[in-house]
Amino acid sequence: MPVSALPSPYGIGTLGQEARAFVDFLARAGQRWWQILPVGPTGYGDSPYQSFSAYAGNPYLIDLQTLIESGLLTREEVDAVFWGDDPARVDYAALFAGRFDLLELAKTRAWERELPKICEFYESNRRWLADYALFMAVKRHFGGIMWTQWPDEAIRLHKQEAVEHYRDLLRPDVELFVFIQYLFFTQWEALRGYAAAKGVGIIGDLPIYVSMDSSDVWAEPEYFLLDADRRPEWVAGVPPDAFCAGGQLWGNPLYDWDYLKTRGYDWWLRRIEGASRLYDVLRIDHFRGLESFWAVPFGDQDAMGGHWVKGPGMDLVGLIQRTFPQLAIIAEDLGYLTDDVRKLLEDSGLPGMKVLQFAFDSREPGNYLPHTYTENSTCYTGTHDNPPLKGWIEDAAPADVAAARAYLGIKEQDDLSWAMLKAGYESRSDLFVAQMQDYLGLGMEARMNAPGTLGGNWLWRMTPGAIPASLAPRLAAETAASHRAQPLEHQAW
Repeated sequence: MPVSALPSPYGIGTLGQEARAFVDFLARAGQRWWQILPVGPTGYGDSPYQSFSAYAGNPYLIDLQTLIESGLLTREEVDAVFWGDDPARVDYAALFAGRFDLLELAKTRAWERELPKICEFYESNRRWLADYALFMAVKRHFGGIMWTQWPDEAIRLHKQEAVEHYRDLLRPDVELFVFIQYLFFTQWEALRGYAAAKGVGIIGDLPIYVSMDSSDVWAEPEYFLLDADRRPEWVAGVPPDAFCAGGQLWGNPLYDWDYLKTRGYDWWLRRIEGASRLYDVLRIDHFRGLESFWAVPFGDQDAMGGHWVKGPGMDLVGLIQRTFPQLAIIAEDLGYLTDDVRKLLEDSGLPGMKVLQFAFDSREPGNYLPHTYTENSTCYTGTHDNPPLKGWIEDAAPADVAAARAYLGIKEQDDLSWAMLKAGYESRSDLFVAQMQDYLGLGMEARMNAPGTLGGNWLWRMTPGAIPASLAPRLAAETAASHRAQPLEHQAW
């Protein structure tokens, strides 16, 4: 359940009361884990996988009601802003137009009062926050264009003299973006503490790649495969498959793994450390890309011209495990799997992912039938890239739907969505995760993302009052019946 998809009167889900209400629902329902999408500031295509920073929090997720209650904003000021006219969809254009003026207003009222705490926050996060706040301020100064197009070459190339010049020139905006992060992390820590007190842990998502238009690439270009002018030579994607004929062209810059190795993979260790401060469990997105990754020539219009290149494998994965022995990790081992990818997963000992929809989709070459799942795995009905179960059933080939019913032993009139949910509960996987849309019985209108498409993604929101009173006890009973009701501290991992 993405934070952005929670109800709120301000255009997008936030870290405030509705997030706590969702935690309360999970606790009543006997659930112990809440998996979310990345919470970084969204950039290109409004995707949480194309963020302006690998460390920063999304300004849109800051709860405005909390700012009203703390006297930093008035209800009249917040209500005067247009947040969109559809409570079931995020209007990102409205958010962009209305959010930052309010946050700037809050800063003018809080800066002096909160300055000691802000300074303490800044010092403890200086390693990434100094560059991020300046990056966003300069980006704003140049009208929001991508940093590779900034007209001042000195700041585009992150020259130290230019960094100091713009930090002084744009000091009010630099302070604004520091303040925004202070607000985000203050609210995040409050929410995470609330969830922990209710016995609910948070599973976060670590995108394997960072956005080209990010402070990470701008400030530390040496870690990426860029030319002398800081343009990418190759970009990330995945090859064609039965779901995307042209493959998926993500466009992220690729890592210079040779250089990273000489540095002891320090950039990655810093990134994992940052994520470990946010989440109780970390899902590494596109885990197979650590074994081999699909490199596409920069400028190609699709991913068909790419080729496989070896990644760091256990050299990095083992280092992460040794450096962060207490951090539980889920490996998203989906996509084009090979024996080498399977060996990396086996050598790491990390739980991989099993997707129930794939079990009955004739286009999927892997074997995802529930009876084959092992304990050291995580079972999902679907990921954010899949439709909800109801949507899959409506869209799937009739033969696939018939095969699912036959395998699950249910009749034509029985609820196939719930039968698939029960199969997940009853599987041998240590952890079972379902999309909230599946529990609400929603279809294609609630799909979060359709891979390989631009526009219309990352918009779905749960409307106020959408959770029926009967759902929590039903989930609690199903959880207990399938012996998944152990307390958080007694989970296998």
